[in-house]
Amino acid sequence: MKKIILQPSGKQIDCPSGQTVLSVLEKQGYALPNNCRAGACGECKIKVLNGEFDQGFIMDMALSLEDREQGYGLMCMAKPISDVLEIEFGTKDAKPKLFPPVENSWHIVIDKINRTNKILELKLAPLGKPIRFWPGQYALLGDELLKHPLRPYSIANAPKEDGELSFIITKEPKGKTSSWIHEDVNIGDNIKINAPYGTFLGDPSVDTPILCLASGSGLAPILSLLNAYLSRGNKNHVTLLFSAKTKNDLLDFGKLKYLESKYINFKYKYTLTQEDNKIGALEGRINKVLPLLLPDLSNHSVYIAGGVDFVKSCLDTVQGLGVKEDLIHMEEYFAQQII
Repeated sequence: MKKIILQPSGKQIDCPSGQTVLSVLEKQGYALPNNCRAGACGECKIKVLNGEFDQGFIMDMALSLEDREQGYGLMCMAKPISDVLEIEFGTKDAKPKLFPPVENSWHIVIDKINRTNKILELKLAPLGKPIRFWPGQYALLGDELLKHPLRPYSIANAPKEDGELSFIITKEPKGKTSSWIHEDVNIGDNIKINAPYGTFLGDPSVDTPILCLASGSGLAPILSLLNAYLSRGNKNHVTLLFSAKTKNDLLDFGKLKYLESKYINFKYKYTLTQEDNKIGALEGRINKVLPLLLPDLSNHSVYIAGGVDFVKSCLDTVQGLGVKEDLIHMEEYFAQQII
């Protein structure tokens, strides 16, 4: 059994042979930013202080040559080789922040609803103990025995006592797992999931207005965060701006209008990029409409979720409007995630 030592706390964690540093940390309840789990995004970069590790296959853009020379590695792929791997992580108390993920948790499909021509909502109920998760986190779905790789999908609902989970899943043209879910998974089927993962979480200590930006199935983690935040009685103003190609691509329009009617501090806005928006009056991409809607974001917390290009464009836009770096939260849907 190898050991991972977290510095500056000195906390020691047992690491079974062949497991990645990220998976071991998550099983112990530690929060480590990550998105793609495939060596592509660079979110899980950590400095290794002592010891050796197998980095596995990663993309050059995710970890530069300079970072490698300075001892950094991507923990989603890194597997300890030496008996002890000492890494730079967390604070002096190294306090666990996440619920340890549960693997191979059996769930039954209780509903499957087409939301658009290529996006569906999948609802699951646990056959055993409900999985505990924080709003904004994701699960791994797939069936490796049937050659459907495990892929991350954000949980679209706030935690419920009965453990029901909802997912918004886009069918990708060459996606083995998304095609399997769209075409072969049926109501009444039993499937296994691993969850929870990810650190796209709300900050309960923040006292600012909140702006949420989403497109496509990126709405899923935003919905989870929104429902949890509003239902807890928080009074800070919240705005959701959703980007869609046409009116037919507006996900959960009725639910969001209901939330807007129920909570006086919540505003739902949407913009259409390929169709005239005669009702909502917003047309065009986020970088065009957001400066007109909220020209000053210097006192806002911002949550962005969607494809890589969408997130990058939104990030550039909100930075130009004055948002503070430590108040920006992003969930990018990489190709490795959505196929």
